[in-house]
Amino acid sequence: MCFRVSSAQWAYSTNMTDFNKRRMIEEQTLKAKFDKVSWRKATEFDWTRMPDPTVRRQLRMLATKDRVALSDEKYNEIHHLISEMKDAYAHVRICDAAASRCDFDLTDAQRFMAQTRDAASLRHTWLQWHDAIGPRVRNKFMRYVDLANQAARLNGFSDASEAADTVYEDARLQDELAQTFGRILPLYKELFAYVRSKLYVAYGPDVVRIDGPLPAHLLGNMWAQEWSRIYDLVVPYPEFDKFDVTGELLRQGYTPLRIFQMAEEFYTSLGLKPMPPEFWRSSMLERPKSREAQCTASAWDFCNRIDYRIKQCTEVDMENFATAHHEMAHIEYYLHYSEQPFLFRDGANPGFHEGFANSILLSVVNPTHLYRVGLMNSNGSETSYEQNINFLMLQGLRKIAYAPFAYMMDQWRHLVFGSPDGVARMNSDWWSLRLRLQGIVPPSRRPENGFDAASKRHVPFDIPYVQYYVALLVEFQIFKSACRATDHRGPLHLCDIYRSREAGRILSEVLRMGKARHWKEVLAVLSRGGADGELSAEPLLEYFEPLFDWLRTANRKEPVIGWMSKREDFALYRPLVGATGARIWMNYRFLFVLFVIFFII
Repeated sequence: MCFRVSSAQWAYSTNMTDFNKRRMIEEQTLKAKFDKVSWRKATEFDWTRMPDPTVRRQLRMLATKDRVALSDEKYNEIHHLISEMKDAYAHVRICDAAASRCDFDLTDAQRFMAQTRDAASLRHTWLQWHDAIGPRVRNKFMRYVDLANQAARLNGFSDASEAADTVYEDARLQDELAQTFGRILPLYKELFAYVRSKLYVAYGPDVVRIDGPLPAHLLGNMWAQEWSRIYDLVVPYPEFDKFDVTGELLRQGYTPLRIFQMAEEFYTSLGLKPMPPEFWRSSMLERPKSREAQCTASAWDFCNRIDYRIKQCTEVDMENFATAHHEMAHIEYYLHYSEQPFLFRDGANPGFHEGFANSILLSVVNPTHLYRVGLMNSNGSETSYEQNINFLMLQGLRKIAYAPFAYMMDQWRHLVFGSPDGVARMNSDWWSLRLRLQGIVPPSRRPENGFDAASKRHVPFDIPYVQYYVALLVEFQIFKSACRATDHRGPLHLCDIYRSREAGRILSEVLRMGKARHWKEVLAVLSRGGADGELSAEPLLEYFEPLFDWLRTANRKEPVIGWMSKREDFALYRPLVGATGARIWMNYRFLFVLFVIFFII
């Protein structure tokens, strides 16, 4: 069944015809029925009494499978709602700032947000996108929340957010996440203060308040989730080159195929597996010329232990060079756990796949590795202090800036699913969290009956997001463990694991486990007798320690490290009460999380 669905999805993704779309929908519908039958069979067993822990764990995974506990009518309805929300999202088109074109899709809008520095044009594009998607799916999402909560209660959970957390098999998950976020927050606030000072200079006091939160439309990204696209505005030492080897890749005559061959050589140098013949025969590594295809890069496991592929419309540039290594990391994970039982052919937890792939990039994009593969003229140890700070700033805009957004997304879901009136307050709760955890405000007043969270596709697509925050932590934990195996000396950000068989042995051991062992046991294996298998922010903080020190010095004259929230900030997303302040909406769970964070700080 997995092979059939994957094959149909691949066919449509690489050749977007109506026939292939109908076939994909038919297979997905059949898969939904198959899941329902599997759940019914699994619930015939009292899995809690099974003596074999492996069998017990697999039966529990099937018996508590989300949504299938609903009646057939409601089960079909929730899948139909999700499909309708996906379709609505895919067909949103907006007008550009000059109103000369009204066929901008999200890719066009994102490119515009990344390249434009005019505040009014950015504000227009931001508002167009949020106002276009929210009203289209709001009512559908409200019904989806109701059905998702019904399914969770039938499975014995209080609400759908609690049900989603159970895949981590850790009752303390939310506490651990809050603790790690509390450790990262001081570094984020220093980065925030520095970026705000640069945006204040670029846009002036009418757009950016020197001690306040940042408007969401100025950060080079539709959701202000990562800020690397405004690197040119905030680069600490602009006289030094940016770490971009696009020119060198072109000068040396790289092609998309050669980029992937180079990525494969990185993994085989560690002693990991080469790509199988089916990979090279069937992957889509360049944009097709004679048909329409989805160009979002992705790695595919066809579930038959033979067929693995990558879909990527590769261009010869630095970004695609990194993406090729990232996607091939997913293939390495697939190959290593392929001998596990089907239900264990997955990452140790939902964040491990992305965490492993991103940990590889920490090695691939740093100056040490780029020098070793002939794409830079100087190695990491020879780069100047200024170049190192520039590199860490670029990485910080990608990683540190992302941490609050990745953490906040499912905190918002907890409020929506867990409160009796969660859907009624979902827009004000969205911006309340963004202001408190991220220091971000909308560029203009947002209606209470709006639905700005829908602008991020993971919300209408029913995709949990906490996995990306977990992946961020795991990424640095894996990287530090691999670097320790290479006996690396010096700053962590300059470590390169290329050609280290010792690092490869540790990674191979972890990848082979798949989901067969609890993810905390996998982290314990990584630590080699060090930590006890807990999620930790310490490797991330070690990686960025030189930048943290630099930021504290650079921010000495800043009036506020972090942001001061004023009445007008709250007024952007909820009505004011009286003359003294704003009505504050939050439930007790959110208050507890905030207490833990600030207690740690």
